[in-house]
Order: sequence, then structure tokens, then C-alpha cells
Amino acid sequence: MLFTEAFAQTATPSSSMGGAMDILILFVPMLVVFYFLIFRPQRQQMKKREEILKNIRRGDQVVMGGGLIGKVTKVVDDSELEAEIADGVKVRVLRSLIAEVRVKGEPVKEPQAANKP
Repeated sequence: MLFTEAFAQTATPSSSMGGAMDILILFVPMLVVFYFLIFRPQRQQMKKREEILKNIRRGDQVVMGGGLIGKVTKVVDDSELEAEIADGVKVRVLRSLIAEVRVKGEPVKEPQAANKP
């Protein structure tokens, strides 16, 4: 006969608490490492991006999600702006789709009156 007979053995009773504690001891430090290496820096980067997008002003040069480069001509509201992508070609852009703010423009100067007393 090619096969030998296999006999089942009774398992020795083990504490289920010991296995759960081992997993917990390994899992908690792993969560701490993930927090400091992945989650925290990502959250800081998101806050920085939101701040940059919130502070876009007229005259800033922006790169849009599709790769178009334009100059902000008008801030429409909190979620939209108007950008000029070519001479006389203006488009409305969602702030959330702006990939990068390249050059910060200087504040627009008020036109000076010709006849000042």
C-alpha cells in the first residue's frame, strides 16, 4: 500500500488571549509609524495646498490641471477664477483644478488721476 494511515491528534488547549495580545503589540507601533510617515505629512501638504489656492490673486500665473498656463485676470468667487490663456482668450477655471501657482503677481496699482491738485 502506498499510503499510510493518518491518525488525528487532539489539540492542546491554548489561551486565545495570548494571541490577541501579540497581534495588538505588533499592530499599535505599526499604526504609530504609519501616522508619522504617511498620514501626518499628507495632511500638512493638503493644508498648504488649500492655503495656496485660497490666496490666489489677480495677476498670478497658474498652471491648470490640463497643463495650460494662464494669468489670473479676475477672481469670480471662492471656487472659480477667470484666467487668460492667450491674448484675448479668457476661461473660467475651478480653483480645485489648479495644479500649481508659479509666479505671484504684485498687487494691482490704482490708476493715478491726471489732474491732481
